[in-house]
Amino acid sequence: MTKSQINALNNLCLFLRSMNEHFVNKIAIFASGSGTNAENLIKYFKDKLNLAQIVLVLTNNKNAGVINKCKKLAVPVFILNNSHFENTENLINLLKKNKVDWIVLAGFLRKINPHLIAEFPNRIINIHPALLPNYGGKGMYGHFIHEAVVAAGEKESGITIHYVNENYDEGTIIFQVKCFLDKNENATTLAAKIHDLEQTHFPVVLEQLLQKEVSKN
Repeated sequence: MTKSQINALNNLCLFLRSMNEHFVNKIAIFASGSGTNAENLIKYFKDKLNLAQIVLVLTNNKNAGVINKCKKLAVPVFILNNSHFENTENLINLLKKNKVDWIVLAGFLRKINPHLIAEFPNRIINIHPALLPNYGGKGMYGHFIHEAVVAAGEKESGITIHYVNENYDEGTIIFQVKCFLDKNENATTLAAKIHDLEQTHFPVVLEQLLQKEVSKN
């Protein structure tokens, strides 16, 4: 092979690599707690780097369990105080610097600023541990939801994956799946069922959503 042919082949490889990087969806995860959903997503997409890459995790809780999980998985994690999520200029600059395409909320306990929503229209996804529109809104998260569901005598609960808009838990629903409550269900046992649903469905639904976006291009 001549030198010119080698150069041409190298240039083609560089071009194909740049095209692949262009179509890879870069994801930022926002999390406030233990990080089990974030950890699950990171592990899932590590084998799907041609489709998506989780480039960073942001938390507003310096004691969040998600921090150590990210360090073990070699994913950059940034601890920001709540002011960064209220005045979003620096936050948006950080996301743009890392070429973030999507934001995924995985147990993030702050309302998303409208300026951030405007920068990522229909590009912010949340998972909610109940069947919206029921048991949503301010203060409805974690055990507060499961306790309310059990107290109301509901026969079923589940998870909702939805787009984020300016109002708590009111964005367009992408996916829901149900589980049934047993006769002696309590908030702890229900939480375990919901956790299983989250672990099973969240990565798959997100992957399907990203595949649809890629096919549009």
